[in-house]
Amino acid sequence: MSTFQTQGNKMTNYRWIICSMLFFATTVNYLDRQVLSLTWKDFIAPEFHWTDAHYGYITAVFSIVYAIANLFAGRFVDWLGSKKGYLWAIGIWSLGACLHALCGWATEHTVGLGDLANMIQASGDVAATIAITSVYYFIAARIVLGAGEAGNFPAAIKVTAEYFPKKDRAFATSIFNAGSTVGALIAPLCIPTLAKFFKNVGVGNGWEMAFIIIGALGFIWMGLWMFLYKKPNVNPRVNAAELEYIEQDNNNPEESAEQQAAANDFDNKKISFLQCFKFPQTWAVFVGKFMTDGVWWFFLFWTPAYISDVYGFASDTGTAQMLIFVLYAITMLSIYGGKLPTIIINKTGKNPYAARMQAMLIFALFPLLALFAQPLGNYSYWYPIIIIGIAGAAHQSWSANIYSVVGDMFPKSTIATIVGIGGMAGGIGSFCINMGSGRLFDYAAETNMTFMGFEGKPAGYFIIFCVCAVAYLVGWIIMKALVPKYKPVDA
Repeated sequence: MSTFQTQGNKMTNYRWIICSMLFFATTVNYLDRQVLSLTWKDFIAPEFHWTDAHYGYITAVFSIVYAIANLFAGRFVDWLGSKKGYLWAIGIWSLGACLHALCGWATEHTVGLGDLANMIQASGDVAATIAITSVYYFIAARIVLGAGEAGNFPAAIKVTAEYFPKKDRAFATSIFNAGSTVGALIAPLCIPTLAKFFKNVGVGNGWEMAFIIIGALGFIWMGLWMFLYKKPNVNPRVNAAELEYIEQDNNNPEESAEQQAAANDFDNKKISFLQCFKFPQTWAVFVGKFMTDGVWWFFLFWTPAYISDVYGFASDTGTAQMLIFVLYAITMLSIYGGKLPTIIINKTGKNPYAARMQAMLIFALFPLLALFAQPLGNYSYWYPIIIIGIAGAAHQSWSANIYSVVGDMFPKSTIATIVGIGGMAGGIGSFCINMGSGRLFDYAAETNMTFMGFEGKPAGYFIIFCVCAVAYLVGWIIMKALVPKYKPVDA
């Protein structure tokens, strides 16, 4: 019998219900994020006369807003608490998602065109005015979305630290983080279908209702969260055995009373916002996120366009939907990546940080396969899709572990703040890669640029794939140099 079970008092598993709520929140998060990437090429661009650069500007601004908002969102969640902080975050981003639907109406009235047909048929200076005006409106909606979404991961990681012991946190994180994969998996099946359906029945150009329907899911989640969430020590659905399991890091029988008191003091320790930046542990998280988050966001934002540009499949075609579905189905393997540190700990006895770094080195090697994505794409479009899927699974496994590193070395009172700083770094990295990609792809197409045997846009995509391939290994090396061994912050 488990030490966390007594006769007639079997341990409850409410922590996994909370984990499932984090999973669904992250799923909604990524559905909201994906609506634009799956509708802009075939539904929005013809209406507003967008180029790749226009789309690149929008995604880049979203990324930098997301980055800046992360810096404050984490601190906000630590101050407000997990429950209220999460409610504010998802409420704001759901509102932002719905606001995208108004961009077409706002553009029509600003430019002075009466209907959709006139927008599409416009040319010359009028078309250019439509493009830039609509970009500004979409940027405004994207700013609201990014500000809200910044709170998701700081709040989720804080909740994970509240409901799971250290040894289980990477696994729990990988499960809720799989919501991003599931969101990305569902998105290509439902979003273009929704847009096409509403376009056919005459509701705008179709894409508007896709934003509204997907955005409304967040408000449903808010109602459930208000009912289900309480901290474990005051939650009547968590019994004594489960609470003991959750708090096992603070109740180690091999530790003296003084050691346990010190551990409790550490978790409750307050660290000022500026003080966080003096620790190499903070900068390790910063570098790890900066180097890698942009890779995931590039795949998330640009893969539908890649399939269209290189292979000619529009996002609402069955082939494109199947390719995206298979890609993100492969990334579901990341759940096992979250379990790997626990396996290493159980087999070797290493501390959680050492086990996570070993696992992250393994995950950093898989994206190197992206070097072969474009060359193998000459033989079949399935090869780059499979490779991107493997790289995506490695990223999600990497991400689950880097978030757990925060819980290993920082007190619970500061976890959301550090996750927010890391999210800011990831947003900056995403800004760089999305802005650069949009400009590079337009330049490659206009000049018929050649690179390593590829011409035009395929050459541009190959350059970005090369950057993505080595980013994780470089990030790991710098992280290891900053924090060679496990060392909790000393504040």
